[in-house]
Amino acid sequence: MAAEVLAEQGLKVQVYEAKPSAGRKFLMAGRGGLNITHSEPADLFVSRYAERAPQMSALLASFDAAALRAWVHALNIDTFVGSSGRVFPAEMKAAPLLRAWMHRLRGQGVQFLMRHRWLGWNAERALRFETPKGEVTSTPDATILALGGGSWAKLGSDGAWWPWLEEQGVALAPLLPSNGGFETNWSQHFIDKCAGQPLKTATFWTDGGHAAALRGECMVTEHGLEGGAIYALSAALRTQILQCGAATLYVDLLPDHSPEKVLEEVAHGRGTRSMSSHLRSRLGIQGVKATLLRECLPTEAFDRPSALAAGIKALPITLQACRPIDEAISTAGGVMFEGLTAGLMLREHPGIFVAGEMLDWEAPTGGYLLNGVLASGRMAGLSVVTWLNQRTRSKSDEHVKS
Repeated sequence: MAAEVLAEQGLKVQVYEAKPSAGRKFLMAGRGGLNITHSEPADLFVSRYAERAPQMSALLASFDAAALRAWVHALNIDTFVGSSGRVFPAEMKAAPLLRAWMHRLRGQGVQFLMRHRWLGWNAERALRFETPKGEVTSTPDATILALGGGSWAKLGSDGAWWPWLEEQGVALAPLLPSNGGFETNWSQHFIDKCAGQPLKTATFWTDGGHAAALRGECMVTEHGLEGGAIYALSAALRTQILQCGAATLYVDLLPDHSPEKVLEEVAHGRGTRSMSSHLRSRLGIQGVKATLLRECLPTEAFDRPSALAAGIKALPITLQACRPIDEAISTAGGVMFEGLTAGLMLREHPGIFVAGEMLDWEAPTGGYLLNGVLASGRMAGLSVVTWLNQRTRSKSDEHVKS
């Protein structure tokens, strides 16, 4: 996105790519249907970036959801809004969009140098690159670093840039997994019976309170839980684990039933029927939900209607750890906004700009990640143009004075 903005201004642009082809994580994002943005109101959209909402709001001001859709349409690709409010390309795929985009960029004169892996700077402040033909250097008028976070290393986002920026005194926040799974100590019986199955029609929240509950679904894994509802709570769950060593996730297994209704049905006489049959016939609890109740509640709770009903409406699941960062969809942490200008230039290193996931922000899945990345790339590109123009004017003024 930054390259496109620069090329539109007639500047010579070179994109150095470590992999043999560009946009690999972009293609991975589209594997299950490319969710490019979300159609919800702007104020709600921006709130998804939590404590970084002020900084992301400034970036999205010139490239919001409507602007992103218009940009996709300009590549001759239609979009539609799904039932969840998420926005997708008509074909639900990333490859056609990426092909059209790369074709347009090359037509604008953007030069792509593949298999050029950045190695930091040399003593003369030139950029160093490892290539199949050996090391090469480059000394551009301006540099935009868009190196990704620390997840999905095989696609290029391996966080290798961290020590080089740290050496330069750049303010950094630790890279942490975001939109990833969490671990808990399931019994082997539960793993054998439920791993790989979805937990649907439930409401999830953490110690922030039931007021922040999220209705959705997740996936049971052999290690714990992952999926949309879990990703939306990942920042809060991760913070609890880092601070306390564990986090408690609460699940309402019957969000369409009031606590009073659940207690009434649980307490209803069951005669000779087993508790499993009773819960299935009175409340429709079966499969993963029934097994999860047995896994997480003490045995004596099934002999006390009030305790069982409370567990159904707020089942506590203890999570001990985040899954490894390389499994996460995205990462939190990175280059802190406090060390950047409003135009994403490093304050202590004029001419070096930062964009994308390597910035210190995070958001849940739902189109917010991709929209945020593209908005930051656009801002970096626009800021480079402004900075170069200012330098040109400054040099011109100096020449007149001399």
